[in-house]
Amino acid sequence: MKKFKRIAALLLSVSMLAGLAACSNGTTTTSTPPKDDGETPAASDYKVAMITDYGDITDQSFNQTTYEACKAFCDANGVEFSYYKPNGDNTAERVAMVDAAVADGYNVIVMPGYAFGGTVVEASEQYPDVKFVALDVAAGDILEAGVPLKGEEYDYNPDNWNVKDYYYSDNVYCAVYQEELCGYMAGYAAVKLGYTHLGFLGGMAVPAVMRYGYGFIQGADAAAAELGIGDQVTVEYVYGNQFSGDADITSYMDNWYQTLGVEVVFACGGGIYTSAAEAAAKVDGKVIGVDVDQAGIIDQYGEGMTVTSAMKGLTATTKHILEEIILNDNWDAYAGKIETLGLVSEDPEANYVQLPLESTQWDDNFTQDKYKELVAAMYNGEITVSNDTSVEPAANATVITVNPYGNIK
Repeated sequence: MKKFKRIAALLLSVSMLAGLAACSNGTTTTSTPPKDDGETPAASDYKVAMITDYGDITDQSFNQTTYEACKAFCDANGVEFSYYKPNGDNTAERVAMVDAAVADGYNVIVMPGYAFGGTVVEASEQYPDVKFVALDVAAGDILEAGVPLKGEEYDYNPDNWNVKDYYYSDNVYCAVYQEELCGYMAGYAAVKLGYTHLGFLGGMAVPAVMRYGYGFIQGADAAAAELGIGDQVTVEYVYGNQFSGDADITSYMDNWYQTLGVEVVFACGGGIYTSAAEAAAKVDGKVIGVDVDQAGIIDQYGEGMTVTSAMKGLTATTKHILEEIILNDNWDAYAGKIETLGLVSEDPEANYVQLPLESTQWDDNFTQDKYKELVAAMYNGEITVSNDTSVEPAANATVITVNPYGNIK
């Protein structure tokens, strides 16, 4: 993109700031540490804003986790912080909240979730002096938004992608996660904990959801092989084709739990867990959460319903990148990167993908110590997990049975 276009966009945005300043839905927490007179920026030079995707900061998922991580960091370091909630679920509303945050003087903006692909494309160029942190926003999310904006035909072949052609990457850091790894942990745990009839309910068949599911199959397969019960373990596998639950999907889950005899469902895709939990509640079934520790919301449908959750390290990512930007003045090491995060240690809690230690239903067959041994083996390369989403689900199993059903809707 030519430089004069960026300048024109910036000038246009400046003319809008006064009107936008009153549009924020944010709630601000402030403090004023002393300003450093040296050349290195001080914490007081930064103001952090978080934009929610389309939910609220009480969703016990991406928004709440990211909000709490941002607020805890800013409170501890005397950095002004605010969050902004869009009025609708679309890129225009999310960009409007970025406009409002910039108008209010915020210069570090944290955005959680794949829905911010279009926001990255539009806002990064409009505000080149603002630092954008996009969590769980992949190259494909940016390309899907950026290619149409450029008026070109979207090419789904990753070999042809040059994502930096479609957004102003100099002021953006994106973090994505190895979902297949925590999916593997969840599938392995489920079988080790005694479940032999499993289900995977994905939201939509997008790469991140598919990696969760394929990892889940591989983990269940490995545990079954170790126990010598491969012929006894079955995984039913389906996508809802949406990221929310509804009556149709709940009815489908009713059939799984009540007719097929599924014992536990890995519900992977935003609010689609509600359908699995509603169906599970009728038969004392179990559910596995995703992205964050979802025991708090899933267990509202039935005490002890959540077996575990396949988690992404949103808190660790948020804390680390804010430290690097604000405390260490190390933004240059991250700007322009789309970084894939996974295992960095044998210590489960130090990793960017993990199971929750507190809410997982450990027993003598799968203790916390055995979980730690599993993570160490994965970190050291003794266990490898495929992230290839070009194959069919059943291709990820060697001893168990996988029954794929495509899409519910």
